[in-house]
Amino acid sequence: MWVESFARNGFVSVPGVLSALAGDAVQSVDPGVGASGGTRCLLSADWCAALARRLREHGDLGRLIPPGHVAVQCTYFEKSSARNWLVPLHQDLSIPVAERVEGAGWSGWADKEGAVFVQAPVAVLEQLVAVRLHLDCCASSDGPLRVVPGSHTLGVLAPDAATATRDALGECVCEAEAGTALVMRPLLLHASSKSLGTGRRRVLHFLYGPRSLPHGLRWQTAV
Repeated sequence: MWVESFARNGFVSVPGVLSALAGDAVQSVDPGVGASGGTRCLLSADWCAALARRLREHGDLGRLIPPGHVAVQCTYFEKSSARNWLVPLHQDLSIPVAERVEGAGWSGWADKEGAVFVQAPVAVLEQLVAVRLHLDCCASSDGPLRVVPGSHTLGVLAPDAATATRDALGECVCEAEAGTALVMRPLLLHASSKSLGTGRRRVLHFLYGPRSLPHGLRWQTAV
């Protein structure tokens, strides 16, 4: 059921993942991100690499992550009354690579937190799978992710087309209990509002992709 829903909608929620992975140790995670509310470069930490492997081996998640895929990034997000922010409607187009290698279809090169990021071609982005592991309960007042079901099949969308697609297809609000993993395609249109309450919404966002990249490019980290 989850596999079919994931293919059709571009996202699916899998409950109880954190408790199945000895979540007590993970729930204490606090990378000290300051006022920005996030950090992109956690996968090099031993605890994070180990968790990435365990997620891939989890029975339900393993059916959604293609065989042979490796973890290539982990981003930490924290939203609270002290660290409050919103994200406009967008797709995740950038990936972390080891160094800059020019190639057709690769653009938007940028340095972020000491890492090289590039916007990848659609053929690469379509292969990626993100697993958002909720460390806390995320209710409607906590600024949950809002996604546009089915939009992952439409390629890279310009802002006007993205808005029109959301208006045509509608949004789904992804509330989640602590321990839930929201599995999604990076090309899925998504957004989130500021938190309206006093809760704390922490998420570990893992990205999985094929072991090898084209044009001589290499992942910055692959686990």
